[in-house]
Amino acid sequence: MVRVGVDEAVAEELLADMPAGAQVVRIPRRAEEGDVLDVDFWMVPFARKGAEATFRRLRGVKVVQSMMAGVDWITPWLPPEITLCDGRGIHDVSASEWVLSAILAVMKRLPVYRDLQHRQEWKGFATAPTELMAEPGLAAGLYRVLGEDLAGKTVLIVGYGSIGAAIESRLAPFGVNVLRVARQARENPEVHPGDALHGLLPQADVVVLIVPSTPQTRGLIGATELALMKRGALLVNAARGPVVVTDALVDALRRHHVRAALDVTDPEPLPLGHPLWTAPNCLITPHIGGSTPQFIHRAFRFGAEQVRRYIAGQPLENIVGPEGY
Repeated sequence: MVRVGVDEAVAEELLADMPAGAQVVRIPRRAEEGDVLDVDFWMVPFARKGAEATFRRLRGVKVVQSMMAGVDWITPWLPPEITLCDGRGIHDVSASEWVLSAILAVMKRLPVYRDLQHRQEWKGFATAPTELMAEPGLAAGLYRVLGEDLAGKTVLIVGYGSIGAAIESRLAPFGVNVLRVARQARENPEVHPGDALHGLLPQADVVVLIVPSTPQTRGLIGATELALMKRGALLVNAARGPVVVTDALVDALRRHHVRAALDVTDPEPLPLGHPLWTAPNCLITPHIGGSTPQFIHRAFRFGAEQVRRYIAGQPLENIVGPEGY
């Protein structure tokens, strides 16, 4: 019998796919000092807070299964002899849908119009105030055009893995040109290596970041990279906050050089009064891009399948090795 550790609050319906031979061990969030639980296979809870402390109360752990694609918050405290598997693939739908939604929201100026709605102001096109026209290239004759088409744009996906491919599939009906960057070059589809980034940035109307958090990706987009982007280009960060140098981004936003849609920030949570909150042309959501009820069900179905593989002695999926983008 394989002991599978889960958070005490996990609903029974989420564990319905657990295979025969798995004994579910519910791990209390609060425990008396010295309490130890025997667990072979630990399904890490979504909440990061307290995960390290919980691990110290577990004995016999051989496999740790994260339900999230990023495991940078686990690797610092997990012993290297324990097999770590990430949640790659689980986020493909929800994260890619957030990216597409963010791109369209910015291009169609939905945040601007939402603000006008809150003020009960009917303003658009020629009646729109000049201050809404911060981005270049949006004037056409007598009309100030506040929306633009996604069709025909060039989108650069930085970190072309499973989520990157899902983003491309959702962009395809819009008739965009897609450029791809990953740690290593690949063919079919063409994926450029990381050192090609600087040459590709000036070509992109939209730059989507979906890289893992590693020492190599920290500060990947700084002042130099932002300066290489087209004036008015959109930076979409669905990766990790530290992938972008925050001060450089704030400066580029204030100069109206780029626009941004951020689901992650550095620091995070973004504190009250931080300049990103009030930076022009910046849409922020609080790291919710992958969070949907459907995602949670996908995560536990995947976890149950991993347990089945473990019991059967089959190779596990998504074993974490050297990270990169």
